[in-house]
Amino acid sequence: MLTRFRTSARTLLRTAKNAKVSPQQLVGGGLSTVGAWSTAKFFSAEAKQAQSSSSKVKVALCQILCGDDKLKNIDTARTAVQDAVKAGANLVVLPEVWNSPYDTKCFPVYAEPIPDSAKDLDPKNHPTTAFLIQTAKENGIYLIGGSYPEKDQSGKVYNTCVIVNPDGEIIGKHRKVHLFDIDVPGKITFKESDTLTAGNTSTTFETPYGTIGVAICYDIRFPELSMIMRREGAKLLVYPGAFNMTTGPAHWELLARARAVDNQCFVASVSPARNPDASYQAWGHTTLVSPWGKIIGTTDHAASMVVAEIDLDDVEEVREGIPVSKQKRSDIYVSP
Repeated sequence: MLTRFRTSARTLLRTAKNAKVSPQQLVGGGLSTVGAWSTAKFFSAEAKQAQSSSSKVKVALCQILCGDDKLKNIDTARTAVQDAVKAGANLVVLPEVWNSPYDTKCFPVYAEPIPDSAKDLDPKNHPTTAFLIQTAKENGIYLIGGSYPEKDQSGKVYNTCVIVNPDGEIIGKHRKVHLFDIDVPGKITFKESDTLTAGNTSTTFETPYGTIGVAICYDIRFPELSMIMRREGAKLLVYPGAFNMTTGPAHWELLARARAVDNQCFVASVSPARNPDASYQAWGHTTLVSPWGKIIGTTDHAASMVVAEIDLDDVEEVREGIPVSKQKRSDIYVSP
């Protein structure tokens, strides 16, 4: 991956920063060395300023096995996040509907309210959100909480992702915009709208590394939503998702690479592991894609993790080289 260094202080700082973590990429339980780093310390004001605005971030995509025991699922997620932190991750992502079976009948049963902020948290009523807030704060990480069923005050149920910063503050909440209602003859029929309500907003949030966008699973099939997130400044799009054994082999990687190339940004698609005892079989194959459409890391269908360090400034290099955003013909992109 190409890296651009703006100042000597930035160059020195990145070397020092990387010396604090293990420079490895973990893919599906396999370990491959991606570089060796020397230890150094720099105390200049310029270096400290560079550290606070570094565009490099180590991401961990957790493909965890989910069952029908909510508390056990939370414990499984906690262990995965701890493993990600040990690998040096600053940004950790969980998969879609990881605290519940992926089943329309289960969504209302497993649903819980989600508070607007950490100060409104009640661990008894908000056990999943409490776990996310506590874990993000204890480990000093950004935690994108995959998704889990949310019940609002009116009784409506949503498929919702909560984003928590290193201070344990909720900085974003995405309700799945496009519900998974499909009927592929002879293969799969599923209708999320039987029990779920669709969200109606795009979701981006700010980090010291750059702007990140979040959408959920079926949302990835709609390029219009990803383009909105790009216009809002996103350089990384994160899609917790649970494609199945019909759509997964055909479209999972294809769509992640398509959204990466469309928007010239990084894309992370994060699946649950495949559970042979579940009625809904997830495809797995959690994947991280570069702005050039290259697969940075992926895995198979078992419980595993993809860890990689990416530089969000690489996005600008790709966008400057192929400036499609400046070449759009909006004058003709109008339906008759």
